Amino acid sequence: MSSLIQIVMLILDVVWFIVIVHVILSWLINFQVLSLRQPLVAQFWDGLNRVLEPLYGRIRRVLPDMGGIDLAPLVLLVGIYALRIIIINNAPMLIGAV
Repeated sequence: MSSLIQIVMLILDVVWFIVIVHVILSWLINFQVLSLRQPLVAQFWDGLNRVLEPLYGRIRRVLPDMGGIDLAPLVLLVGIYALRIIIINNAPMLIGAV
C-alpha cells in the first residue's frame, strides 16, 4: 500500500509541475516573450492545452465568469495541494489497514 501512495503522490507532483509550466508559458506568450508562430512553442503550447483542458474545463464550469481572468489553474493547484495533505495525513491509517 505504501508503494501505491508513493505512486499517487508522484502523479500529483507531475500534474503540479505541468500546471506550473503551463501558467509560466501562458505568461511568456501573453507578454510576447515567446511567439506561437514558432513551431516548437506552438506544439508545446498545444500539447499542454490538450493535457490540461479536461481538468480546466470541469473547474471552469463550476467557477463564475471572472471577466477574462482564468482561475482554473489556481483552483487546480489548490486542489492538488489539498489532496496531497489528505493523502499524507491518512497514509498511516491506509498502510495500517492492510
